[in-house]
This record gives sequence, structure tokens and C-alpha cells, in this order.
Amino acid sequence: MSHPFILGLTGSIGMGKSAVAMMLRELGVPVFDADAVVHRLQGPRGVLLCAIEAAFPGTTGLDGVDRQALGAQVFGNAEALARLEAIVHPAVADERATFLLEHAGQPLIVFDIPLLYEKGHGAGLDAVAVVSAPAEMQRMRVLARPGMSPEKFAQILSLQVPDAEKRAHADHVIDTGVTLAQTRAQVAALVDALRQKKHP
Repeated sequence: MSHPFILGLTGSIGMGKSAVAMMLRELGVPVFDADAVVHRLQGPRGVLLCAIEAAFPGTTGLDGVDRQALGAQVFGNAEALARLEAIVHPAVADERATFLLEHAGQPLIVFDIPLLYEKGHGAGLDAVAVVSAPAEMQRMRVLARPGMSPEKFAQILSLQVPDAEKRAHADHVIDTGVTLAQTRAQVAALVDALRQKKHP
């Protein structure tokens, strides 16, 4: 039986990855959103709540994980972060495996993985597409977000692999520093090309 071509989608903060993921969905491409899965697993009645509460007491409630409380316990603490990742990552991997089975007949599927390069999540991918835009445009987009400050933006950037490095390692680069129509055309052309590469 043939199996899908698996494209990893990534990009630094403010580069337009969410917009590109939406364009892919509009073209009928199944997209696995790792962030959305984590939110669901940690949300109200989420399957990870008990394990997270046991490891980090006082960080969960009726609404799921209190992200601020949990963040306060793991931010800047490598050992605590490793403990949290040991709870979350296997659960996300299980969800991804289920997603793969559900869409086994598709020619192309996408794994939307924000920290693909940072966390080394590239295993099992056939290619990687990086969403990119000029640094000034990225900065404008991010600073327009509620609660964002130049200091917070600088902190986030310091934890991410530089955009130039991501582009250098990518198989495909999607430029969002152009009009939406131009970005959409790039995405459509990439989907057409990759759908032809379906594995035997």
C-alpha cells in the first residue's frame, strides 16, 4: 500500500506559519497541528492533567492547565522542563501516529511543528518547508500581538534557531513577505509538486 508524502512545516514566531497551515487545509491537505494537540491534551478534562498535576502541584484546575502557573515552574528550569516534556511528548507522538493512520490513503500530509529544528523533531519527515519573511516584517507582526514587548520578543527569538539557519536546512521555503495571493500561489505550487511524489 502506498503511504503519504510527509511534509514538516515550521517557522519562527511571526513568520506566518498559521496562515500557511490554513492555506494547506483549504487545498484539502490534512495538517497535524502539534500545538493544538497539546492545548487539547492539557485543556478541560485533558488526558494529561493528572500526570501534570502530580509532577507540578497546583498547576491544573477545571479549565485545564494554568499555563501561567506551569510556566512559572518550568521557565528557566531545564530539569523541570525535561520532566514536563517527558509527559507531553509521548502523548503527542501517539496522536501523530493515529493521525498518520487516519490519513494513510492521502498523497500528502503536513506535520505543523513549531520547534522542529529546536527540538529535533524531524524524524520520519520526507521534507521540511520553512515559512519565512523579512526580519522587519516579522518584528512588526509580533509586536502587534497583545501582551508582547520588545524584551519578550527578544527572549523568544533567543530560544529559536535563527531564520537564516532554518532556511538553509529547509527543502522548501515559503515566503510570506509578499501579498497573500502570492503566498497562496507558492503553497498551491508546492502542494501540486509534492502530491506527485506519493510513495509507492
